Amino acid sequence: MATIPTITAVSYLNTIPFVYGLKHADNLRADLLLAPPADCARNYIEGKADIALLPAAVVPELQDTNIITEYCIGAVGAVRTVVVVSNTPIERVKRIWLDPHSRTSVQLCGYLAKNRWKIAPEWLAMSNYAVLNTPQEGDAYLIIGDKVFGYEGMFRYSYDLAVEWREATKLPFAFAVWVARKGVSNEVVDELQHALTFGVEHIWEAVESSAYMGKDNGLTAYEYLTRNIDFILDEEKHRALKKFWDAGIRIVPRSY
Repeated sequence: MATIPTITAVSYLNTIPFVYGLKHADNLRADLLLAPPADCARNYIEGKADIALLPAAVVPELQDTNIITEYCIGAVGAVRTVVVVSNTPIERVKRIWLDPHSRTSVQLCGYLAKNRWKIAPEWLAMSNYAVLNTPQEGDAYLIIGDKVFGYEGMFRYSYDLAVEWREATKLPFAFAVWVARKGVSNEVVDELQHALTFGVEHIWEAVESSAYMGKDNGLTAYEYLTRNIDFILDEEKHRALKKFWDAGIRIVPRSY
């Protein structure tokens, strides 16, 4: 284990409080590697990182790995940035195009298709987002992350997956959790916890120092982080993860 650990985290708006804490807390010495969710998992699995903020769907498959810290990327209501959009009501959807950036969102979509929407669609890999510009009857599109903001209001129907999960299970959801390899010292984990706490307690400062200030001086970003994202990995979210993992949903989209 390197003396200075490498931490990989998601490079989206929803993680900027964590990133702010990692960069500004004075107690943690670590190298930071930012990437989309799927690449975070790859970085960790390939040994490029010792600690990671990983998509929740990946965690059960990992060996010699523990969930650490009291923090996550979660939602107790609408998450806003994990949605299925369509011009067709979800119960009549025949095909769902899947954003490849988050395996958790893909598997969650599969869970909801089976257990809430009662549909068995064809699953397609969305390798080119241009498909969103020419929507077809019967098609729906799973999109995640910051790109969702650009498509809000463009489709007749939009289904927030955190809301749909809550309607189906009465539980909140955790999309990503912090993990570390066995052997990472308790001291490093404690320092990470402290850094994340610092970030979550300084959300406005995180927005101010980010690229998300925008034309509204960061108010949209701040509202999203304080209203849509819940950072605490509490007992209810642990229960939600167990239910999600026990369902054993495995969606593998085909290339088009």
